[in-house]
Amino acid sequence: MDKQTQKLIHGFQLNILKISFTLILLLFLTPSTIAWTGEIHGRVFCDVCGDSSIGPEDHVLEGAEVAVLCITKSGEVVNYQAFADSKGVYTVAETMPESERWDACLARPISSFHEKCSHLSDSTSGVKFTYKRPSGRSYALKPFVYRFASSPTYCM
Repeated sequence: MDKQTQKLIHGFQLNILKISFTLILLLFLTPSTIAWTGEIHGRVFCDVCGDSSIGPEDHVLEGAEVAVLCITKSGEVVNYQAFADSKGVYTVAETMPESERWDACLARPISSFHEKCSHLSDSTSGVKFTYKRPSGRSYALKPFVYRFASSPTYCM
């Protein structure tokens, strides 16, 4: 290898070293944001007989819609829409900076999409709560309950 080639290689190596050092320096000097993850979940079911207890005649309401409205620590309002799965469970989850985490939320049922079980029980119009869970911990809500307009004859 001649001297000119060696100089080029040496210069190239120095440039790579300078770039690497600069990237490492930027990495350590850039303020980092701590991520926070929150989760809210609950169930939606049909109280067929309207007796306020879960019995063999009752069933989950797959596809039921739930709205969750949260206010973050910075005052931003965020709105989520969730649908119950085949087990009647709905889930809302989000990862955001710790400084933007949820402060208070309101969850309320929107619709059951069930032909007969579409009347919301009086006690389940919505749940307002303060979200104080640490990152990664889930907040479980009480079930939202729908009823038939009139109970079937086998319930009487």
